[in-house]
Amino acid sequence: QVQLVESGGGLVQAGGSLKLSCAASGRTYSSNALGWFRQAPGKEREFVAAISSGGSTDYADSVKGRFTISRDNAKNTLYLEMISLKPEDTAVYFCAATKYSYGSRWVTNRAREYEYWGQGTQVTVSS
Repeated sequence: QVQLVESGGGLVQAGGSLKLSCAASGRTYSSNALGWFRQAPGKEREFVAAISSGGSTDYADSVKGRFTISRDNAKNTLYLEMISLKPEDTAVYFCAATKYSYGSRWVTNRAREYEYWGQGTQVTVSS
């Protein structure tokens, strides 16, 4: 069974940092683009960051310079390192994997391109 499991969320003060992990099981995602999305209370799910199978990355403007996405294909694990956290970063963070791959540089910020989703991990940033 295909599974994506996030971990690393928690409560942190503004200005602090967290590193999220997403462990994949059931199949390998080394050829797929991977991404992080988040959903705050009362808001729609939004794109955070994505990484292609070859390591190309894309970030939402709101997190550029503060968040870093990376992947370890040998461990089938996706990461999101977050620094200088702000209260507006508070949300449930989801990792996701695309169903298809269009090359090692292909990366997408469109949620509809992602087929597999984790259950989410809560990140709360206090002011």
